[in-house]
Amino acid sequence: MSPSETTLAAFEAKLRNLILHYKKLKEENEELYAMLEKSETANKRLQDELNKTKQKFNDYKTAKMIAVSDNDIQATKARLTLLIRHVNKCITLLSEQD
Repeated sequence: MSPSETTLAAFEAKLRNLILHYKKLKEENEELYAMLEKSETANKRLQDELNKTKQKFNDYKTAKMIAVSDNDIQATKARLTLLIRHVNKCITLLSEQD
């Protein structure tokens, strides 16, 4: 075998090896893209679920703030009655000064 044939054979072997390596990398790349797409889909689904849960929580907080219990009503009435008495006393005192 001549030196050029030896070089050509070595080149062909290296080329076949590179082509094989390229095919393996291409397959791995396709698998990784598929995994990435699957992860992005799952991430979007979880993000949507999180947003819905946050909205439900905010709705619950708003409803809880709006909901008035009987104790709150009684306490508010008592505070208003006390404030009205103070205002009436102030009016009486101002009327007496005239």
